[in-house]
Amino acid sequence: MNVSLTTPALLFPAISLLLLAYTNRFLTIAGLIRNLYKVYKESPSKSIKAQISNLRKRVNLIRNMQVFGILSLFLCVLSMFLIYEELQFYGSLIFGISLVLLMISLVLSIIEIQISVKALNIQLSDMEK
Repeated sequence: MNVSLTTPALLFPAISLLLLAYTNRFLTIAGLIRNLYKVYKESPSKSIKAQISNLRKRVNLIRNMQVFGILSLFLCVLSMFLIYEELQFYGSLIFGISLVLLMISLVLSIIEIQISVKALNIQLSDMEK
């Protein structure tokens, strides 16, 4: 397959939007952790401790999602540079690795969403009792 200079550039908007979404998720969860921490300090409970533990897992997943997304973007730029320097084989190879890293980031996103939904279902079932 022949990868042109514009092919890796097509991922720039997608990766940028993904990183923005990941950052928003991170900031929201950080706010939740801070609020739960205050509540826990006032009146410790196992439920709040479990929620904080769940949020810790999610923050770590989001960090990894961001790392793989950033590495993907970096490799896209590197592949563009290699293609520009007429090193087509290496540019195509690096672009392929970039796509794999982006897929890993997306898989981690799916896992994080599943953990989030599970946590919400626990909280909803707690409210129904």
